[in-house]
Amino acid sequence: MIFDRKNLTDNQLLDLYKKLLKPRLIEEKMLLLIHQGKFFNWYSGIGQEAISVGVTAVLDADEYILPMHRNLGVFTGRNIPLYRLFSQWQGKANGFTKGREGNFHFGSQEYCIIGMISHLGPQLGVADGIALGNKLKKNNKITAVFTGDGATSEGDFHEALNIAAVWDLPVMFIVENNGYGFSTPTNEQYRCENLADKGSGYGIESHIVNGNNILEIYNLLSELKASMIKNSRPVLLEFKTFRMRGHEEVSGTQYVPEEIIKMWTTKDPVDNYRMFLLNEGVLSEEYDAILRNEIKQEINEHLAIANAEPEIIPTHSGELADVYKPFQYEGVSPTLEYENSCFKDAIRSSLEQSMLRYKNLVIMGQDIAEYGGVFKITEGFVEIFRKERIRNTPICQSAVISAGMGLSINGFKAIIEMQFADLVSTGFNPIVNLLAKSHYRWGEKADVVIRMPCGSGTGKGPFHPQTNEAWFTKTPGLKVVYPAFPFDAKGLLNTSISDPNPVLFFEHKKLYKGVYQDIPTDYYTIPLGKAALLKEGSSVTIITFGAAVHWALDTLAKFPDVEADLIDLRTLQPLDTETIFSSVKKTGRAIVYQEDSMFGGIGSDISALIMEKCFKYLDAPVKRVASLDSPVPFAKALEDQYLPKSRFENELLDLLSY
Repeated sequence: MIFDRKNLTDNQLLDLYKKLLKPRLIEEKMLLLIHQGKFFNWYSGIGQEAISVGVTAVLDADEYILPMHRNLGVFTGRNIPLYRLFSQWQGKANGFTKGREGNFHFGSQEYCIIGMISHLGPQLGVADGIALGNKLKKNNKITAVFTGDGATSEGDFHEALNIAAVWDLPVMFIVENNGYGFSTPTNEQYRCENLADKGSGYGIESHIVNGNNILEIYNLLSELKASMIKNSRPVLLEFKTFRMRGHEEVSGTQYVPEEIIKMWTTKDPVDNYRMFLLNEGVLSEEYDAILRNEIKQEINEHLAIANAEPEIIPTHSGELADVYKPFQYEGVSPTLEYENSCFKDAIRSSLEQSMLRYKNLVIMGQDIAEYGGVFKITEGFVEIFRKERIRNTPICQSAVISAGMGLSINGFKAIIEMQFADLVSTGFNPIVNLLAKSHYRWGEKADVVIRMPCGSGTGKGPFHPQTNEAWFTKTPGLKVVYPAFPFDAKGLLNTSISDPNPVLFFEHKKLYKGVYQDIPTDYYTIPLGKAALLKEGSSVTIITFGAAVHWALDTLAKFPDVEADLIDLRTLQPLDTETIFSSVKKTGRAIVYQEDSMFGGIGSDISALIMEKCFKYLDAPVKRVASLDSPVPFAKALEDQYLPKSRFENELLDLLSY
């Protein structure tokens, strides 16, 4: 192996050696502890340390790095106290996740490290969002994100590189090609000769790098960083390397031919660099022994601190308190000036006033810039707020949602418009596994609102009219809002944008121009988790939301003698159970009315809650009225049959006569 020191001083060369040696010695200690039964899982990076160390050494301490589970050198390179890492790996409180995550599945704003999730790909999009934030701040900062050869087959890899290319984002995409995705060799993963070859397909500069040569890595990345600051752009870097241990320690390396292991043993990044330094006279055997003893002593001392730390004592309240970031609702009362507005214009007014209120707010989505979105809600916004903040996106929902998370990490607020709520399925993973879980996992907010135009009655068939709120109401960490009136839409969207937690904001398309109301012209807020009692009565409680609120009002207008409490939930998560239970205890009857199909819908949970909490007050079984358990059909007759409107009247009357 040839090392070129270029203009590096002896001290710089030694510093890189110390940074290489430390993660190697920690890993050797961890392997010993695993064999002693004191730790139970480990994803070794032995053989790959030069990549983590080199990347971290090049980037400034305030530049974000997104590592994976073999990148111990990133964490030690950022000088995280070792006892905190040992506590993290033992699931103790001095770690970074309060015992909720093991290994390296965590992040830290203090050290500008953003950890992975097991799905691998989404962190590439997160890096895009962080880099976009840097570009908007004009701070000349670079973002580095790691992935492996296996994850390059994921759609998130394609989406993230495509976005970074289109937006000229300063991201170093670090691909550690160690020859195997778990046990699957690269010749069974892709057909291109090198992963770096994929860069040309995105118009991205790419390089193939010896991942075991610390000086080649450090020198190239130093040059690239300086160049990327002058000319903002992404760069794809394929590091050829090899991990000497199994995918995880328990899996072993039996699937690797012995001759490959022997070949890579001769290319060890630590041993070869050590010999280079000895031959250069930069390092002596004596000083090397001193360094190793110092590091081993540090390891043992910090391991003792972690071992002495008590185990976490779980509490229900402690766990539930961290699912969401605490949010102090700021009630802003409406002004006395009102204007008659449709639902769509109420949404537009909220977006415009929130953009003025929050200078760090960015809106992203397909066709939302000059075109103004398919529903023209953001029409004219580019002229007011410029394209930097009103951003057209490629058709890549997963990476865009992940980028929203990256913006949030970098101090921004993000709104993402799904062209239709149905299309969110291609971005499902980052919503339920990244946005929803980040605060619980490591205390990081996800300040992202996803707008969800939804709903049937438009003759669009199975893929445009779904109302899919139940996909998300069951996921802890998400908030779900579903207004029925323009006044509520504006106030609730304002609150959703101010809330630092992820919000799915459903907007029924049939209401956009189908419902008008006098609403305040100025900014105001409505608290999430508070239902509206639209009508009061004593005979039955009708619980509904979205367009079904208007369907229920139409039905009640036909039967003026029916004395009903009509509850518009407005927010589905958090759910206003207090209003529901209070009403049911008064009326003794309850019917839950939803546009979504019956089985697994939120109406089922509401029904179960009423049965559990209000059973002794009930004079009849709780009824649910919903659409058919089928996809949404296209033909009008079929769609009319699918929707619950034709069935609600009979079900209501049956309940009243029970």
